[in-house]
Amino acid sequence: MKKLFYWAAVTVFSVGFLGCSATAPVDESASAPAPRSADPAEGRGMTLDIGAQGEAVDEDSLLSRTTIYFGLDSSEISPDFREVLRAHGNYLAAHPEIRITIEGHTDERGSREYNLALGERRAYAVRQLLMLQGAAANQLEVISFGEERPVAFEHDEAAWRLNRRAHLRYPGR
Repeated sequence: MKKLFYWAAVTVFSVGFLGCSATAPVDESASAPAPRSADPAEGRGMTLDIGAQGEAVDEDSLLSRTTIYFGLDSSEISPDFREVLRAHGNYLAAHPEIRITIEGHTDERGSREYNLALGERRAYAVRQLLMLQGAAANQLEVISFGEERPVAFEHDEAAWRLNRRAHLRYPGR
C-alpha cells in the first residue's frame, strides 16, 4: 500500500511539475538588465549596513545593483550580472560580519509550487556565485517568494521580465 501511495504521489508531482511550464512566447532579450528605475532599491543613496556604521555606495557602483534578472524558466545567471555578483561577493568576503538575504522571485506563470522551486533555484544560483567570490555560507540566507511579491503587476512580457529576479537584501533595507 505504501508503494502505491508513493508512486501515486510521484506521478501527481511529476505531472504537475511538467504541466506548469509557460506556453507564452519567449522574449530572448529577457536576460538583459532591466532599467535601473525598475527596482526602487537601486539608486542614489543606497546604504549598506556595516556594524554600527553605514557605508554609502555610489549609484554607479556595481554594489548599487542589488537585483539580478533571469530568463523565462531559468536559474542561469547571465554574463550581464556576473560582474555585479563578483563585486558583492568581494564586498561580503571583505566584511564577514555582514549577513544578507537572497530573495528568489518569479513571474506569475506556473503553479505556486513550481514558482517557489524556481525562485529557490535562482536564489541558490546567486548564492553559489557569491560564495565562489569569497562570501561565506553563513553570510547568505536564501528565501523564495515565487510569484508572491511582484514589482510589476501587469500581465505582459515587460512585467514578467521585471518579476523574474533575485534580490540581494542587505541589513536595514
